[in-house]
Amino acid sequence: MSNQTSGQNQKRNPSKNQNNNQNQTANHNQKANQNGYPNQNFTTYPPENEDFNLKETKPTLGGGRVTGNDRLGTAFDLVEQMHYFYVRVVKAKELPLKKDGNDKGNLHPFVEVQLGNLEGLTLHFEDRTNQELVIVMVVFEINEVPKRVPPDSPLAPQWYWLENKKGEKVKGELMLAVWIGTQADEAFQEALHLDATSVNGDGVANIKSKVYLSPRLWYLRINVIEAQELQIGNNMQQPEIYVRITLGNVVLRTKNSLIKNVCPSWNEDLMFVVAEPFEDQLVLSVEDKWYSLEKEVVSEGRNKKVSKLNSKVHSRLSFDGGYHVLDELAHYSSDLKATSKELWKPSIGVLELGILNAQGLSPMRTRDGCGITDPYCVAKYGQKWIRTRTILSSFNPKWNEQYTWEVFDPCTVITIGVFDYCNLQVLTPAGVKKIGEIQLAVRFSCSSLFNILAMYSQTLLPTMHYLHPLTYYQIDNLRHQATQIVAMRLSRAEPPLRREVVEYMRDAGSNLWSIRRSKANYARIAGVLSGLIAIRKWFNGICTWKNPFATVLVHIIFFLFVCFPRLILSSIFVVVFLMGTWNYRMRPRKPPHMDIKLSQAERVPWDELDEEFDTLPTSPHNDAVRMRYDRLRSIGSRMQAVAGDLANQGERFYNLLSWRDPRATAVFLIFCLVASIVLYVIPFEVVASVMGFYTMRHPKFREKLPSVPLSFFRRLSAKTDSLL
Repeated sequence: MSNQTSGQNQKRNPSKNQNNNQNQTANHNQKANQNGYPNQNFTTYPPENEDFNLKETKPTLGGGRVTGNDRLGTAFDLVEQMHYFYVRVVKAKELPLKKDGNDKGNLHPFVEVQLGNLEGLTLHFEDRTNQELVIVMVVFEINEVPKRVPPDSPLAPQWYWLENKKGEKVKGELMLAVWIGTQADEAFQEALHLDATSVNGDGVANIKSKVYLSPRLWYLRINVIEAQELQIGNNMQQPEIYVRITLGNVVLRTKNSLIKNVCPSWNEDLMFVVAEPFEDQLVLSVEDKWYSLEKEVVSEGRNKKVSKLNSKVHSRLSFDGGYHVLDELAHYSSDLKATSKELWKPSIGVLELGILNAQGLSPMRTRDGCGITDPYCVAKYGQKWIRTRTILSSFNPKWNEQYTWEVFDPCTVITIGVFDYCNLQVLTPAGVKKIGEIQLAVRFSCSSLFNILAMYSQTLLPTMHYLHPLTYYQIDNLRHQATQIVAMRLSRAEPPLRREVVEYMRDAGSNLWSIRRSKANYARIAGVLSGLIAIRKWFNGICTWKNPFATVLVHIIFFLFVCFPRLILSSIFVVVFLMGTWNYRMRPRKPPHMDIKLSQAERVPWDELDEEFDTLPTSPHNDAVRMRYDRLRSIGSRMQAVAGDLANQGERFYNLLSWRDPRATAVFLIFCLVASIVLYVIPFEVVASVMGFYTMRHPKFREKLPSVPLSFFRRLSAKTDSLL
């Protein structure tokens, strides 16, 4: 038998622990843009303090760094060094017989490793009924165990003689290797940890760290062209014929054929998401609206006769590897490569993530009457998912694990989350809640700055998305299919990555209705338009002469632009350059992260949160549903009014030339004719100067009534009077 076991060294430096407690940590669900923030550690603080900003920390890192440029996997230079006692159990020989004299064939030996109050077992047969155990052992002094620092050569296992409980030497030997190492040891990933047991009692495999690769996804395009010689019932004069396609648990259908005979045609594309290896069967069936066109199987006793059909379906099937399977939200994309490897471009750098520790986690459930949490961390970037080992019954777990990813595009996002056997969520139906802090170290190393800058000139998605774009409905439907496939595959891995974890990391429910998200998007739009609003207020102050000196200066600059129009564009770019240079002092020093204020999650009414976490279809009682429906109608009415007003303005603009109002159109055409003659005769500088000075005229020459052009425009007709 062979097994590897590691137990974390329980002797820690108290002063080092105090320093670690002062380390600031990062929000448990970070979605950070990788734009090249080198070797930084960040933190967010609990919501009670109204402080969710990332702050740089300075933990003692590099304990696992290997010497020189030689690396074994990851260098572990972004995490703190942790000492482990490793035991590699290989095999045994000449084990002693039981007292009843049975032969060795009835023995079911196993090895038990004990370190302090920690213990672990190797693989063994479970059936040991009515058997007397023969206990023999090997004892080591910890201070005599050799230390091994990577990249030292692995320690060779040796034969050790066995002794009984009395310390007497007995027959038999055990081959094993023992050493003290760090998490940089190559045996760390495969070792079983003695300081952890199963959450559900289903084996220690549930707590091991694991690197997952999500399946390679393809778009399967099925072009249904036509069918021939269908057999249709005599009573069907106008059949509604369509094609139903089933792949796994996904069913799509074409539109009804416009040709109502035995040779219908569609020429319609249907797309599915499939994953390698291709296991599901693809079923195409031609049906009409009421009757199936499949020929029935006739059974005569034990013999079965199958009547063959002469009907045929003409279709074209292809794997579209030129697309990137859109399995993530656009603003959370971690991978933008095409499916076909022939279209991949070289990587531009390496992203390294050190997951150090978490602090102040909240209890998620109870065990033996006490609140507990069994946390583990999950990170996703591209096709590579990682899961740290599970630390049992700890509110301040220390992982100190480091992982790397290849980066193919700098404008991508890494997603990091902390989970329990029950999920840890920041936003709950009770509101935003502090559930802890996590400390991370992030480093992005680029191979060439020129290659990164060149990426900004390339299309974000593969060219197929622009040559043959997918519809919004297709993108949404295919993304849902891809999420379900990835969740199903990763849940089958060992140890499994639970479906709800995958869906949470992919933010699968973000497309559901949420008043909080609507308010957040409204605030984002207001923030985007704030610059234009500020310019409008400034120009209104110029026109109303609030600051005469500034207004006179603007008049002079305007006159110079009119006389020398070549200065306009160059001056605009100079101003933009100066503004960007001025803002360099206020540049972001930390990567973006989850912003509670931006998410409008600080003070959310209870009912709005209850609605956001409601199931689909809804589950509350009728009164709550009626109240929410009335609220949606109120919001929808305001949106309807705004949309109607925008439509009115657009229709009035188009009706200037539509002769809907003959008098208004005639007046506008006469104005256009006169304006064309005036603008041809009078120099452009004069016209521009008159219009500019008129716009910025002194308030004494202004009237409070609307201007003539505005009154004329508002009198134009729209299609409002044609609505019911």
